[in-house]
Amino acid sequence: MIINSPLFIFLCAFLVIAGFFLFKRRRSPSLIFSNKNLFEGIKPSFKVILTRNIFLLRLFSLFFVILALMRPQLPLKETKITTEGIDIVLAIDVSGSMLAKDFKVGQKTVDRLTAVKKVVEEFIKKRTNDRIGLVAFAGRAYVVSPLTLDKGWLLENLERLKVGTIEDGTAIGMGIVASLNRLKNSPSKSKVIILLSDGRNNAGEIPPSLASEMAHSLGVRIYTVGAGSKGLAPYPFKDFFGNIVYKPIKIEIDEETLKKVAQDTGGLYFRAEDFESLRKTYQEIDKMEKTPFKERGYAKYKELSPNFLKIAFILLLGELILKNTFLRRLP
Repeated sequence: MIINSPLFIFLCAFLVIAGFFLFKRRRSPSLIFSNKNLFEGIKPSFKVILTRNIFLLRLFSLFFVILALMRPQLPLKETKITTEGIDIVLAIDVSGSMLAKDFKVGQKTVDRLTAVKKVVEEFIKKRTNDRIGLVAFAGRAYVVSPLTLDKGWLLENLERLKVGTIEDGTAIGMGIVASLNRLKNSPSKSKVIILLSDGRNNAGEIPPSLASEMAHSLGVRIYTVGAGSKGLAPYPFKDFFGNIVYKPIKIEIDEETLKKVAQDTGGLYFRAEDFESLRKTYQEIDKMEKTPFKERGYAKYKELSPNFLKIAFILLLGELILKNTFLRRLP
């Protein structure tokens, strides 16, 4: 049995005190006789005993009300669930090409980074039991957030991601290594990197092939995502007067490298050419990387308070009926 409000048990002390004083104040009917020898050996009848102790019904009624206030619950079915969180690092490309405006969210056209942040936010909110870290990379990589269960703080850091905070370029290998540094000492049995890029590897001291070998040796699985439409994409430029204008340019995605990184580590490669396919990509990864649970609990409980209140009502009703019928006193 589980008690949700145990502090109400202290009310029982007042019941004990009240019962003591009521017991002391009991009065028995009396007549004056010159000699009590006439009544020696005569025992009080059941009705007399009941009349003198009828107050006990009210005390017991109050006792069951206190039990109801304590909200006792009876577990009906024990569930055994397994739980082991997955450690996930989201590595996001913040190079200049992520400003290309070829993704449409609803009726609004947005740049690639804005679309990615929206989809990643949905992904983070679903992974309630997993530690998630965030790494950004362009010409080099940096840690935006270490592995954490604080999803609110993680989403705040995600919102701060923008293009231009570090030198431009696409260092895929460095993005993987920075992610591995977050995962290498993790006690979790399942470690995953989800790396998104929209360009070709052209920066960094560590090539993607060597970084993927390191990931494989550490038992880290990498899912790679190539984001961006095929062909020409509108990219922002400043004109002679300083205004932002968009011109179509071709941005090539290093699909071969992304595919090999995923293959070498037991992951998968996805191509997202628009917002919906990008969303489906992260939804698919979410389905594949399910979090196993490991904890004990009770799935169903039976509330006992209504039963105790019924007993209290029956006892109080019984006192009223007895006082007005069988135990009725005449003036």
